[in-house]
Amino acid sequence: MAGKAQFYRDNLVKGLKAALGGFPFVPLLFWPFFLPAFQGLPVRTSKPSSTVVSGNLAFAHVEKLVSFGPRPPGSPGIGRAQAYILEILRSLSLEVEQQDFLASTPNGPTSMKNIVGKSHGQQSQAIILASHYDTLLMKNAVFVGANDGGSSTGLLLELSRVLSKTKNKLSLWFVFFDGEEAQRQWSETDGLYGSRYFVDRLKSEGHLGQIKAMILMDMIGDIDLKIENDLSSTSWLMQVVRKSARDFGYGRYLSSVEKGIVDDHIPFIRAGIPAVDLIDYDFGFNNSLWHTPNDTLDKVSPQSLKVAGDIVVRTIESLTAN
Repeated sequence: MAGKAQFYRDNLVKGLKAALGGFPFVPLLFWPFFLPAFQGLPVRTSKPSSTVVSGNLAFAHVEKLVSFGPRPPGSPGIGRAQAYILEILRSLSLEVEQQDFLASTPNGPTSMKNIVGKSHGQQSQAIILASHYDTLLMKNAVFVGANDGGSSTGLLLELSRVLSKTKNKLSLWFVFFDGEEAQRQWSETDGLYGSRYFVDRLKSEGHLGQIKAMILMDMIGDIDLKIENDLSSTSWLMQVVRKSARDFGYGRYLSSVEKGIVDDHIPFIRAGIPAVDLIDYDFGFNNSLWHTPNDTLDKVSPQSLKVAGDIVVRTIESLTAN
């Protein structure tokens, strides 16, 4: 998301003021305001057993995605990533949907594709698990986005394997967004292309009420994993996530610093859908590895993928128990 932080430094007041009834958002920066508390669901208190999420299998997916090279929208690399994601989802016997759309970008019209795998539960109400799978367009260097774009996509593929094997009370949608990254310079219209399109389509098809919650993963493979306490996420849902982590003894992976993050969960929040972002926005010392060619496979940890996956599974258990 080139220029993203600077854009919001220069536009602190207007930012994404429309989100959540006009509150200003400062993405990927410290945000000093507390959002109003959301009325939450009660959380289960029983201690969970180990999940079958495999950090090694998730890492193998990341490795495969990185082997395709840079994966900005419309590139040969993202075409190979799309084929790979579709192959995995179909092998799991999920209902697969492809959302092809033409995005208006500063670089001209660009073909993009969201990919959705659906596991139908006992009820039609659904929980969305999501990641973006595109990488930043970097013209003067090779950017493979092992952590930013790769790690969360690899984990989402592993979660689709694990959760498609279980009998779930609610339906689960595994959603892979294209075009999260800005194509030139981050703005309200340059970035989040796939998630904005997805939510607009939910609205037009009258399906907003079908979604119980949205759980987003991004930059979740960092060796030194610290999941942000994101103030732009739905408050009660973030509390469920953080309690899920503590239930597993993963409190050391939670950041105590409160930040407001703008990511693919924001279009859902604007539409009234509870949404939460599991993101580590401290990639390398002082976030020095973010959006650099040094975002490579050796910076991604199978253990971090396992931790994040366990937290997501536990969160789903809590949501479906109520």
